[in-house]
Amino acid sequence: MNKILLVEDDRLLNKTLTYNLSLDGYEVVSVFYVRDAVEVIRSQRFDMTLLDVNLPDGNGYELCKLVKAECPDTLVIFLTANDQEREQVLGYTAGAIDYITKPFSIVALQHKLRAMFAMVEQHKSFEDIYDDGKLFLDFSRQTGTLAGKQLALSAMEYRMLAFFCQNAGLVLTRRRLLEKLWDAEENYVDEHTLTTAVSRIRGKIESEGDRYIKTVYGMGYQWMGESQMKHNDR
Repeated sequence: MNKILLVEDDRLLNKTLTYNLSLDGYEVVSVFYVRDAVEVIRSQRFDMTLLDVNLPDGNGYELCKLVKAECPDTLVIFLTANDQEREQVLGYTAGAIDYITKPFSIVALQHKLRAMFAMVEQHKSFEDIYDDGKLFLDFSRQTGTLAGKQLALSAMEYRMLAFFCQNAGLVLTRRRLLEKLWDAEENYVDEHTLTTAVSRIRGKIESEGDRYIKTVYGMGYQWMGESQMKHNDR
């Protein structure tokens, strides 16, 4: 299910959009003010943000920049009465992918959103997603859930889990894992850090007897989850 943040201070339009988009199967979080938008942006991940430019307590362009800084993959569409070219350029420069001028057809907007999400899904790599029905990991966005509850995983933990999932069933030696976990700045992960990271990951994703990572003594670790990562069919 795609998740949409709607930031629109026109209460009738906000309510109408929320109702229609919810009927389309989207999870919609709607707010009227910048301050409320900032709060949810910093605590939740969204696939798309529908954003008014002129808000009672702030500027939509600045809010767009915050959205893109917090989650670069979030699609942003401006909904605004400003139709001048300069305003549109400001919107695209801030990181938006589209600029829709009010008044607009809600039906047309619904079709546009479906097309955009379909295009994103079409280009999404199969290797970006692990989903066995209980554990869900989206490596491109670095988000995950366990039994529907949000997981708090670090960037290194996502890298490690992605490597495990790509090599499901294979015994990954400690040396191979350590070599894989060099980062872009060539910061090396030592054996103690590796052991601690595996233990921490287990504590986060293994519950009620589930076992995802097996220790192969004297060698390394083995991913016991499903053998293939999946395309995102949410």
